[in-house]
Amino acid sequence: MTEAIAAREIAPAAVPDRGLAAPGSGRRRRRGPHQSGWWALLFVGPTALGMAVFYLWPTVRTFLMSFTETGPFGGSQFVGLANYARLFQDPELLGALRNTAIYTVIALVGIPIAIAIAALLNTAGLKGRSAYRTLYFIPVVTMPAAIALVWRMIFNGDFGVLNQFLAVFGIRGTSWLTDPHTALVAIAVVGIWAGLGTNVVIFLAGLQGIPDTIMEAADLDGAGPIRKFFSITIPMLSPTIFFVSVIGVIGALQVFDLVYMMLGRNNPAMPNTRTIVYLFYQAGFIDHEQGYAAAIAFLLLVIILVLTVVQFRLQKKWVHYE
Repeated sequence: MTEAIAAREIAPAAVPDRGLAAPGSGRRRRRGPHQSGWWALLFVGPTALGMAVFYLWPTVRTFLMSFTETGPFGGSQFVGLANYARLFQDPELLGALRNTAIYTVIALVGIPIAIAIAALLNTAGLKGRSAYRTLYFIPVVTMPAAIALVWRMIFNGDFGVLNQFLAVFGIRGTSWLTDPHTALVAIAVVGIWAGLGTNVVIFLAGLQGIPDTIMEAADLDGAGPIRKFFSITIPMLSPTIFFVSVIGVIGALQVFDLVYMMLGRNNPAMPNTRTIVYLFYQAGFIDHEQGYAAAIAFLLLVIILVLTVVQFRLQKKWVHYE
């Protein structure tokens, strides 16, 4: 009798079963509604649906269209690889790829310029930092048509501001946008200027994320500003540089609006500035060859994917995440 009473006192109080299994027991734990994967699908669903409708399906549709030929009165017929065979035999393709590559290389010069400006804006005690940041970001929110109109006036060979400025120093300017040797460089300069604000803001955020303790330790070790910039700032900013370089290359490979609005279709410098996207526009909207234009677009997609993969491979050698 006494043993039964003692056992009853030592035993834990009974707990109602709410679907929780004791540790070590073979019972399966019941999952609550908040642990269900349906909640994840509920939040991811709208984004996934938007990407499928506006990105995945157009990509698939473009790929399928690249194997067809559109008639003059509508309709299409399957032609297999004829568009791709024609594309790789097109002499304008090589020139467009060369012009696009040159523009991309020049556009990447804007990255070190943006880093330098962001480093100056990140200087301690600088007054009006928000105002400078806004001024640099204004071109990003400006209409491309307005940017092209203003820069066409600046680069004008007869009454342009640039030539008038050079004339002060006795330098005779040229027709920057009609000269085949300078038109592409002039457009690339405008591209650098237009995208500078975004890069400056991104780099400024990256610089402000560098811990002050590291800089203070470098000051105690006697490191100067230049040594700290190249030995501390640049390595710790390398993930941001990698991000900006990836989106910069993708954006430069898709350049079209500046070429179209600053030069026009009848510009004598067009063969030396025609990019691959302009070639796509010419085939699809001027010549009305949608199948051939789709082949050009898909080739550009492959080029972007290859270069992006190469950048992600190379980033392991120079990007520091710690």
